[in-house]
Amino acid sequence: MLATDFTDGHGLHQESGSLYFSVRVIRGIRYDTIAALIGASLLLGILNAFVRPFLLILSVPLILVTLGFFILILNALLLLVVPSVVVGFHVAHFWSAFWRAIVISIVSWILSAFFRGSDGHVHVLTHHTQIKRVRGRIVEDDERQRGG
Repeated sequence: MLATDFTDGHGLHQESGSLYFSVRVIRGIRYDTIAALIGASLLLGILNAFVRPFLLILSVPLILVTLGFFILILNALLLLVVPSVVVGFHVAHFWSAFWRAIVISIVSWILSAFFRGSDGHVHVLTHHTQIKRVRGRIVEDDERQRGG
């Protein structure tokens, strides 16, 4: 679905990065300090993790009727809550928040292509790729049949 957000384990750094990117691309969303940007990312992450699932469940009929478009509206409304709590983060109007929801959906879709495994789950990429040696021997079929 196009209207995904960063609630599937991507983390704060991607939420901050996508919020920073949307601030650069969309007029009407701005921050005064890096602390305000990080605070807005934290609050938005908390809202997406705890409030958004309930809103999605309550709005299932509207989501179905609009073929998922209403999820973008919910994401925009959640962003509109953030400036009332985080000092130094500003959203001018609903349409700025709405376009931000579209940008975040696209960025999320692109980033998920880089971080999702072939099984569809998000995997943490690490630098631990060493091979461990195991002591043992290979047992051939004829040895197995003889019992030894």
